[in-house]
Amino acid sequence: MAANPQEYILHHLQNLQYRAGSCSADASEYCFWTWNVDSLLFSVGLGVFFLWLFRSVGKKATTGVPGKLQCFVEMLVEFVDTSVKESFHGKNKLIAPLALTIFVWVFLMNLMDLIPVDWLPAAAGAAGVHYLKVVPSTDLNITLAMSCSVFFLMIFYSIKVKGVSGFVKELTLQPFNNKLMIPFNFLLEIVGLISKPVSLGLRLFGNMYAGELIFILIALMYTGNVAIGALGGFAQLAWAIFHILVITLQAFIFMMLTIVYLSMAHEDH
Repeated sequence: MAANPQEYILHHLQNLQYRAGSCSADASEYCFWTWNVDSLLFSVGLGVFFLWLFRSVGKKATTGVPGKLQCFVEMLVEFVDTSVKESFHGKNKLIAPLALTIFVWVFLMNLMDLIPVDWLPAAAGAAGVHYLKVVPSTDLNITLAMSCSVFFLMIFYSIKVKGVSGFVKELTLQPFNNKLMIPFNFLLEIVGLISKPVSLGLRLFGNMYAGELIFILIALMYTGNVAIGALGGFAQLAWAIFHILVITLQAFIFMMLTIVYLSMAHEDH
């Protein structure tokens, strides 16, 4: 453990970074080409795990009595499919697989928050790695990258369905269908458009970052005092049980907002 609580908290909130090019090794100095290696490692690893798991279940699926894992996957797929049918009003074969990928991937990244905060960093420290953050969704770079991907899909399908002229008209002739109001309409619509990916990424990051910080603060209670340590154990268990709802809800919200935004992009007025 670090020398004092402040150092302990800052240590757990610091990513394992690779500073490319001519960047200084000083982590306090801003550098554009800084890679959060731990966030990339865990997010990509969990994505690969998701693909492998669902592919293996699909290959072993049987029409007879299914196993527990197959039942779980089928329930999950049916749940996402129902959500897409209720919220998406266009025709696009990409939306359902995309929604399933987002829900499971974000859930798995959030689920890493339930691992005790010192376990993996301590194991990494024993291997000579000084910093390690294991929850990718507490990294603003990851959440905004995902939300920007959704934003690019929104723009792509808006232009594909409505055409360039239709998309421009949507930005300039709403909500007031008057040429004199075009500057005001454009400002209003562009702010609303950009706020969608920003709020999508910040919402996931903010909730997961706060949850991780609470786990770190609870971990500070494990001191030499038996009573405080026991209270910390109870608090950690209670927060972990409640946090299961949070991580599931955040994955669901990210998925549903993606479906709604892409549904809006497919609406041809």
